[in-house]
Amino acid sequence: MTATPFLCRPASSGAGAPAGEGERPVDLSVVVPVYNERSRLGATLEAIRGHLTEQPGWWELIVVDDGSTDGSARLVEALADPRVLLVRSPRNRGKGHAVRAGVRASRGRLVLFSDADLATPIEELARLRGRLDQGFSAAIGSRAYPGARGRVREHPVRRVLGRLGNLVIRAVLVPGIADTQCGFKLFDGDRARQVFAVARIDGWAFDAEILHLFLRRGWSVAEVPVRWTHREGSKLRPFDYLEVLADVFRVRLGDRERARVGTRR
Repeated sequence: MTATPFLCRPASSGAGAPAGEGERPVDLSVVVPVYNERSRLGATLEAIRGHLTEQPGWWELIVVDDGSTDGSARLVEALADPRVLLVRSPRNRGKGHAVRAGVRASRGRLVLFSDADLATPIEELARLRGRLDQGFSAAIGSRAYPGARGRVREHPVRRVLGRLGNLVIRAVLVPGIADTQCGFKLFDGDRARQVFAVARIDGWAFDAEILHLFLRRGWSVAEVPVRWTHREGSKLRPFDYLEVLADVFRVRLGDRERARVGTRR
């Protein structure tokens, strides 16, 4: 039986909420997927809220708890901030499933997806937003694009697997994009909600599927060099790269099946 995530506000979110807040147009939705991130989630939410409060426009922060068992959800509820929403899944379904649920709950003109570890600092949002202002449908943070800066302390095996996996992803789904897996991506909100509504990958390859669906529709994607620092505690294990590659080929096979069905009609 499929577990359906449900949306709720923090328990005390009504206190201090601005009048008419529900009708106010949202300029930016920030989606943060969480799975057992309590140890660093507090600092992450503080950094994001602090930065967004200084920016023009109304915003919302959507934290998606993907079946955590460490009390991550309780930390979000304790914020009692009307601009912070909590989406909870009864069990762990995968990062792609979590981000999809968050985008589905979003209302923003723009939608940002950010990893919970803030390996790319929230201040880099301005770089991505500038590209959407130029007419792009999506702007994705890149650790491989010329001009990217960062401190990389990855294990050599992990680094090699990541690079090999990226070569396959580029060849099969997203030619021309150097880094599909950086956890910092900004989308046109309406187009993001359309694409995430038809996306199917629950695991780590969801980024590649989303970018592939954008490109298939002829929607432009800008790759933007960003600051990035490797954080300890990643949930991605070496054998997960095999799952990523399997999902990449699943997406490609799905394209071919749709094409055959369309030809028969």
